Amino acid sequence: MTQGNATEVTEFYLLGFGGQQQYQSALFIAFLVIYMTSMVGNTGMILLINTDSRLQTPMYFFLQHLAFVDICYTSAITPKMLQNFMVEDKSISFRGCVIQLLVYAIFVTSDCYLLAAMAVDRYVAICKPLRYPLIMSRTVCILLVAGAYFIGSLNASVHTGFAFSLSFCKSNIINHFFCDGPPILALSCSNTDVNIMLMVILVGFNLTFTVSVVIFSYVCILATILKMSSAAGRKKTFSTCASHLTAVTIYYGTLCYMYLQPPSEHSQENMKVASVFYGTVIPMLNPLIYSLRNKEVKEAAKVIGKKFFRLNLNC
Repeated sequence: MTQGNATEVTEFYLLGFGGQQQYQSALFIAFLVIYMTSMVGNTGMILLINTDSRLQTPMYFFLQHLAFVDICYTSAITPKMLQNFMVEDKSISFRGCVIQLLVYAIFVTSDCYLLAAMAVDRYVAICKPLRYPLIMSRTVCILLVAGAYFIGSLNASVHTGFAFSLSFCKSNIINHFFCDGPPILALSCSNTDVNIMLMVILVGFNLTFTVSVVIFSYVCILATILKMSSAAGRKKTFSTCASHLTAVTIYYGTLCYMYLQPPSEHSQENMKVASVFYGTVIPMLNPLIYSLRNKEVKEAAKVIGKKFFRLNLNC
């Protein structure tokens, strides 16, 4: 690495979990199992939704895109992390670092907006059931998903473009297991005030807006449920959005822990731990949450399983 502007940096070094060298093999196996489970679960969810006619509804349209987004952003960081557990050379090229941050940021941001869209879908389904087919039409659903990807791409492009336009002359060692925004800014010898301001504004807006949409939707849903005279009806209605509410709580709880904790000397290590959960564990949990807590998904999986079993017997 030579001093000067960002284009003179040829590679970065990912420090990863530097203090856990004796556990590298165990960590590799653990995260490999998590990653494979995530890939199988989310891919299976997409295939299941596309092959079962009963799941051709707006809720499952959003769910298959959520599964796709989970596959993309965990795949942006996990394979490199797994590689670094097994090799001594933990370097990543400058271009590779740019691509990793860009892809990760695109799909993480898209995930937030997809969860908000799913909350709106549950709100319309429960609070305005007679107008549900009209409001949540195919066109509206496609526009909501396209909007999520567009905002994710715009947000990621701004963060990545400003981050890698900086000069890096302090060090090329990133104190993280992937190329994330804050650790990269910590390496710069340029003025990062604009980058920090953009991060606060854009991340703050994305979180505030999507969380507000989710909270508003569930406040209205709760009010509608409480007005129901039948206890069985209340339970059935709430169960239709229990999976989404569980996923939202885990997702935004981790995000808030990552970005709202006060700065301290341990904040970098805390962010690593939160990033592991956020970037690898949550994509694995989502298909489990939606399959275990969703009657329609379980029934569809049983039907597909029986068809597959019969096909094998005939063969």
